[in-house]
Amino acid sequence: MNNRELFLRHVGQTSEAPLCLNNVKAEGSKMWDADGKEYIDLIAGISVCNVGHRHPDVVAAIKKQADEYLHIMVYGELVENPQVHYAKQLTAHLPENLNSVFFTASGSEATEGAMKLAKRFTGRTSIVSFKNSYHGSTQGALSVMGSEYWQQAFRPLLPGIVQLNYNSFDDLDAINENIACVIAETIQAEAGVNMPNMNWLKALREKCTATGTLLVLDEIQCGFGRNGTLWAFEQFGITPDILLLGKALGGGMPLGAFVSDKKIMDSFTHNPVLGHINTFGGHPVSCAAGLAAFNYLINENIVAAVKEKESLFRQLLVHPKINKVNSAGLMIAVWFDDFETNKKIIDALIEEGVFTDWFLFASNALRIAPPLNISEVEIRFACGKLIEVLKKL
Repeated sequence: MNNRELFLRHVGQTSEAPLCLNNVKAEGSKMWDADGKEYIDLIAGISVCNVGHRHPDVVAAIKKQADEYLHIMVYGELVENPQVHYAKQLTAHLPENLNSVFFTASGSEATEGAMKLAKRFTGRTSIVSFKNSYHGSTQGALSVMGSEYWQQAFRPLLPGIVQLNYNSFDDLDAINENIACVIAETIQAEAGVNMPNMNWLKALREKCTATGTLLVLDEIQCGFGRNGTLWAFEQFGITPDILLLGKALGGGMPLGAFVSDKKIMDSFTHNPVLGHINTFGGHPVSCAAGLAAFNYLINENIVAAVKEKESLFRQLLVHPKINKVNSAGLMIAVWFDDFETNKKIIDALIEEGVFTDWFLFASNALRIAPPLNISEVEIRFACGKLIEVLKKL
């Protein structure tokens, strides 16, 4: 059997028709398969590899930490230097109230932890989320997902979930003193890059403050400069009570986190003790890798060029078959008539050496979320291939 056959037989599948690309190397904005074919990576592991695949600083940090220690104890019991240093650096670049980091192993786990923290701190049980939102696929995160299609097969889910319409001012009236938290993506990613109304996000913040409800902003996909500022919420003049991080947090290694004020986070320390724990959260190698990637992002000021690269994409993505382009920095959705058309385009692009995919709640939109340090040459090549494919359809 070849690796493709072994993959289909022995690795748990998520669809009946996986892409089955057998990649053997990735570096920068490129990947190579077992036959030596080169691909421009337009999705970066879905916003994971913000500084590119195998950035030298990240690889060096991984090797250094591997020489010192790997896993030594469940999260939170021992002082592990990579966790401490990364938490200090993260909070140095966050608002004053976001000063305590709880590391997890994934973004979904960060969602789970934030939901528990909000319930524990407020003593309330209900949670508000929004339609067409995605916060992970574990049982609790699935409960606040904004799509019945993805939820239906796994009910019953958590009780007490209230789903509202994103960007609806009228729906904010449903937020009251019984709500523990409101969880929202600062910019809805899987909805096809759905931007919030600036005044709506401010109204949401004000409503949460007035009712004593914690505001949880999910920047698992849109954080770390993806939208042109280090944190997307900076663009809207608000600050959350809890911030969710993941994907790019680990620099290509598995890592998630939720960040809050210490007075809120300390709710987990008593009644009950060990209110939230996990085995591999804040793994030292992941934290070392994430800190290296974060320092590169900050020190080289990579985020400063994101908006310029967004403009170049928008300039090049012009064709009669493109219905619209939604973008927020280097999180871009190219909309077509239907999923069938989009899938043909995606498959044709892969044949042409350009790797991309679609969005969960916008299957007729093609996803572009490359490494933030993708070059102008690579952008022009990828967009040129897309226009070529559209001309052939």
